[in-house]
Amino acid sequence: MTVNERIDALVNLGEHLSNNDPAWQGAKERAERENAWFTQNFINQSVHAITQNFLQRNVLERLAAKYELPNKNRAPQKVGLVMAGNIPLVGFHDLMCIFLTGHHALVKPSSKDSILPLYVINFLNQQSKTASLLTIAENLKGCDAYIATGGNNTARYFEYYFSPYPHIIRKNRTSVAVLDGTETAEELSALADDIHLYFGLGCRNVTKLYVPEGYDFLPLIDALKKYNHLIDHNKFKNNYDYHLAVHLLNGKKYMTTGALLLIEDEALFSPIAQLNYEFYTDAVALSRSLADNEAVQAVAGHGFVPFGQAQCPTVDTFADGVATIAFLKNLGQQAHLRNP
Repeated sequence: MTVNERIDALVNLGEHLSNNDPAWQGAKERAERENAWFTQNFINQSVHAITQNFLQRNVLERLAAKYELPNKNRAPQKVGLVMAGNIPLVGFHDLMCIFLTGHHALVKPSSKDSILPLYVINFLNQQSKTASLLTIAENLKGCDAYIATGGNNTARYFEYYFSPYPHIIRKNRTSVAVLDGTETAEELSALADDIHLYFGLGCRNVTKLYVPEGYDFLPLIDALKKYNHLIDHNKFKNNYDYHLAVHLLNGKKYMTTGALLLIEDEALFSPIAQLNYEFYTDAVALSRSLADNEAVQAVAGHGFVPFGQAQCPTVDTFADGVATIAFLKNLGQQAHLRNP
């Protein structure tokens, strides 16, 4: 397939996912039955971000031009892809990059998110000239390169197992927000989205706030209440009740919206239904420390990622700052030089 034919297939996929075909609606409903965290609302939010930010023709053409992708991949490689499953279709961007660069993806979906990737892969293979470009595989042995996402412990295993091959290994990351006290009601409402979308399970979800000394939390708490309906979700409520009980038993001071606990804590990662915060005095030093922290995926705030955009990365905002397209393009070029 030429790069334009691959772009055509991706654009067709975007249109199909936007039209809510009965087969696609059925797949989404099955995904929610398999994983209660995948509500229809959050599946649709994730799919909307993918179709609008990734699967538009002009977006894909600009991406191909930016990285000067050749018309045809003269030396396609087998790329093993180990997907995460924390939010719906979280591994789609890697899948798209492998497909767009003309390599063959052997995909191992997460057990938490197997139905949606399978549907997408089947649709792309039906649209493509070569149905073997994308393959679901339980065993990823024999690949030429690997892209894998997992927890920190899993990543150490990946690093060991995939070390002889070109690879991208992604570990646990999270996102934070830096507030200065001048945020508008609209900005705080957008920050609520950064915190609550997908129940806070994504690496681009804000799990920690940095606030100035003397910060007034009341406007923030009011803004966060727009997501108080999450307490009606059984699994989310169980987490809220558990962490509230722990803090009460330990005599820990807390604030609450009724569905989200705000706890003063230095930890970047916070559990479900909890948001950590920390006071700061030196904004410059804070910015420098966050820029150097490998566990931070994104920073929301004035001078950083705009509030409300943490979960809406552009097509060339690569996870962990590793340009997946460049990695894959180089993979093909090196193979072509070895076997012209």
